[in-house]
Amino acid sequence: MDRKIFRLALPNIITNITVPLLGMIDIAVAGRLGSAVYIGAIALGANVFNMIYWNFGFLRMSSSGFASQAYGARDLAEVMHVLIRTLLIGLGIGGMIVLLQYPLGRFAFSLIKSGPETVHHVESYFRIVVWGAPAVLGMYAFKGWFIGMQNARIPMFIAI
Repeated sequence: MDRKIFRLALPNIITNITVPLLGMIDIAVAGRLGSAVYIGAIALGANVFNMIYWNFGFLRMSSSGFASQAYGARDLAEVMHVLIRTLLIGLGIGGMIVLLQYPLGRFAFSLIKSGPETVHHVESYFRIVVWGAPAVLGMYAFKGWFIGMQNARIPMFIAI
């Protein structure tokens, strides 16, 4: 039993370690640009997306729970339905974020209290990164589904 749990836990631990590493790489690249404004813009822009994506963490959690229930019941049709439903929801919400990027961006930028140059770069960062929202939320569905299928290695490989 312990070995089976460890087999699922270790890839999850590695996957979770990759998230801050990616942020550190962003900061390192921005630091090479020669101004602290870029580092501030990356940090603020990342926080904007963390706020947005955090609200949709249910995609990963629900796909994991529903997939594991269907997998345990050996209902392979429902296993596939879970993946399709959560994937469509994730892609749909991501598409809505892209379509609503201007009002969402205006609201997010109104919350930022920083210099005009930094806010300008946050806006640029936002306008570029927002196009990845469908992929990010679709990946939430995939990662949760794979974990529900007792396969934590594929999400780890995706994260790496």
